[in-house]
Amino acid sequence: MRKLGNSGLETGPLALGGNVFGWTADEAMSFKLLDAFVASGLNLIDTANVYSKWIPGHKGGESETIIGNWLEKRGGRDKVLIATKLGVEMAPGEGGLSKTYILQEVERSLGRLKTDYIDLYQSHRDDLDTSFEETLDAYDQLIKAGKVRAIGASNYKADRLADSLKVSAARQLPRYETLQPWYNLYDRADFEGGGLAELCKRENIGVIPYFSLASGFLTGKYRSEKDLAGRARAYRVKDMMNERGFRILKGLDTVSAEIGATPAQISLAWLVAHGVAAPIASATNLDQLKEIIDGTALTLSPEAVRLLDEASAYSKAA
Repeated sequence: MRKLGNSGLETGPLALGGNVFGWTADEAMSFKLLDAFVASGLNLIDTANVYSKWIPGHKGGESETIIGNWLEKRGGRDKVLIATKLGVEMAPGEGGLSKTYILQEVERSLGRLKTDYIDLYQSHRDDLDTSFEETLDAYDQLIKAGKVRAIGASNYKADRLADSLKVSAARQLPRYETLQPWYNLYDRADFEGGGLAELCKRENIGVIPYFSLASGFLTGKYRSEKDLAGRARAYRVKDMMNERGFRILKGLDTVSAEIGATPAQISLAWLVAHGVAAPIASATNLDQLKEIIDGTALTLSPEAVRLLDEASAYSKAA
């Protein structure tokens, strides 16, 4: 178990991404995935109010609703950590991190999740139009009311996250205990080169990155244009099919041949080797889930980490 900042929350070394629930995994399959995940001893389930608004006919809240239905049917609320997010626009005029909106939206998430509290409530993206004081005061009210246990940030730049921490300290308000950045073996530049990695280490902020497998590219199943046909995430993977991307896949293949682990397992272990508390990864079937769960037992050698670091080297302009 790993501590998430100074929150008192502890997570296993893998978080289950709930973005697929109600999208590429229907409710029945989502229930199976959640059952298997918890049965393995893991506990952190990540979602957001906006999942999966991007699908035609969806309005957001589909993922939270499925998780809530699962919790109601299975019980065991105290055995899991539910992490959700708000801030991305749900409807015209409904988004951001104003106090009014946070206090309104938390009730909607609690209702969909069918729970009395959210373990980790995260600001999905920065809101430049709302002061840190206002946002953090809203979270303070929710924590004191027992509706939220801890707060986290997602998609924040280093300077803005640092400024929020200063406000928390100066005003004695809750601080962001976790950061959810876009970080993986392919997408390294923003987190490592933008000051976030150093800030999180210095301030003891738990890192729970999303897109840990780069939308499936780091599983190694996308090697050519024909592999993208009919895939829901093809539009994301296509841009990674370049010289550097194929160099990364070659590095993963090399390590895979040496230690007998899959590229997905190695990619997640690489993140853990770089100080990540719990990479977030999603699965749409039980075989995929078993693969990433089994990977939590993997520890890469310094030589393997170095090989992958070199294979995925990036320019600061990247």
